[in-house]
Amino acid sequence: MNNIALINASPKKSQSVSEILLDELKTLLPLTSEEYSIKEHHINTACITDDVINELQSCTTWIFAFPLYVDAVPSHLLSCLRQIERYGNSDKVINVYAIVNCGLYEGKQAQNALAIMENWCIRCIKSNKANLKWRTGIGFGGGGALPSMKKTPLGRGAKTDLGKAYAAFVKAVLSHTSADNTYISINIPRFLYKLVAEIRWVKMIKANGGKKADLGKRLNH
Repeated sequence: MNNIALINASPKKSQSVSEILLDELKTLLPLTSEEYSIKEHHINTACITDDVINELQSCTTWIFAFPLYVDAVPSHLLSCLRQIERYGNSDKVINVYAIVNCGLYEGKQAQNALAIMENWCIRCIKSNKANLKWRTGIGFGGGGALPSMKKTPLGRGAKTDLGKAYAAFVKAVLSHTSADNTYISINIPRFLYKLVAEIRWVKMIKANGGKKADLGKRLNH
């Protein structure tokens, strides 16, 4: 049995872009196959239980999905990665994949975060802590627009390139093979994505009692 762990590592408890991306991915995975089993986990705190780690280590494949934080992984996820590393398990190969969503338009911004995930796998192998084999990842830019596009089919319209990237990604996952990282953006013009984001920021700051002018303020330290 090939057990695939879908790991939502967004700090948001619900309605995150990472959750949407994993839901889209599930539509391409063999959920009803007797050969594969899908297990879902949500890591949104700086500590995970031994039970969760044991469940993860029973899987042959880990697929992380998380938002880009300052060109890196979220701090709570980094803490959990170190915890998994200390726990250790070198008995079998576990294939590791990742999907990083960026609020920025350019998916290439996720390059460092994916490198961190790859280097973590290498570190675990070299220290004989765990036999984690880095396979490939996706950097997806413009993720902030996904929540408003739930009715857009994967592979169509604004999700055209995401559908293409996912097709190759799933092929690598199911065959336990490696590939170059893929960097894509949502299929809408950059200026339009920026405009919609700015309109949303204005609505959010007004909803929280602020003013549009407050968006340009600088904090003095």
